[in-house]
Amino acid sequence: MRRRHGQRLGDQRLALALPAAALILILAIWPLIQLAVMSVNDVTSATLNSDWGFIGAANFSELFADPGFPRVVANTLIFVVIVTAIGLVGGFAAAVAVSSSTRGASFLLGLMVFVWALPPVVNGSIWKFLLGDNGLFNETLRALGVTEGGIGFLYDPQLALWSVALVNAWAVVPFNALIFRAALLNIDEQVLEAAEVDGAGPWQRIRHVLIPGSRSAATVLAILTVVYAFRSFDFIYVMTAGGPGTASTTLPYLAYVQAFVKLDYGSGAATALIGLSVIVVLALIYARDARRTEEL
Repeated sequence: MRRRHGQRLGDQRLALALPAAALILILAIWPLIQLAVMSVNDVTSATLNSDWGFIGAANFSELFADPGFPRVVANTLIFVVIVTAIGLVGGFAAAVAVSSSTRGASFLLGLMVFVWALPPVVNGSIWKFLLGDNGLFNETLRALGVTEGGIGFLYDPQLALWSVALVNAWAVVPFNALIFRAALLNIDEQVLEAAEVDGAGPWQRIRHVLIPGSRSAATVLAILTVVYAFRSFDFIYVMTAGGPGTASTTLPYLAYVQAFVKLDYGSGAATALIGLSVIVVLALIYARDARRTEEL
């Protein structure tokens, strides 16, 4: 009887899981398979609706031989490092600031949720206006006498990537702050009170109590923030369009240019597949870490 009951439960679970599995297969797995097939074929606007010519690893070889590809890879790494570092440090600092129950903390928490909820296109458009040649930042700098001609936040080759990365980090800080805040609220208040009684100052409590208490959340957020930064496209598209030249072009934006501007879908698929492989590795690391956390 027990075996039959267990078998029935297993059949019911399988029946309930099949629709979700089919949906995932259609919406996620199948497009990835098509992407992989495209990457080893000659697919352009002229051949998109006809038979694709198999060319093996030619798209990848052409991509690696491109003299501008190392710059794009370097841009991607710099972008990811900036967004991840500022996103984690800023998120933790914001979480400490809003972990209390004061009115100021509640207002700041609501403001962060508002910033996080803004669509990237809207957020990027606002920052493009603020950082423009006649935007708020440059007009303020001119009024203070810091500069006469303004600073090319978005069109200076040395500043464009940093400007977009900082804005992207600003957008990810609220999400990280909410997760860090949840971790901080789980810390036993008696531990904080004991540290205060022992004479620990605010910085010592942060260093020896709050940071260790949020370490597991920081590990998960680090992986998620790296994935978010690595696949980021919206802000670059809205604010700089990868320019000037390729100064702010990253792998996701390069894939977009190849596929939808140059209409070379095979090369775009190859570039996207390289970026996807990195994200898959990070996703596996995240899954492993999440499983370890559940076991603890």
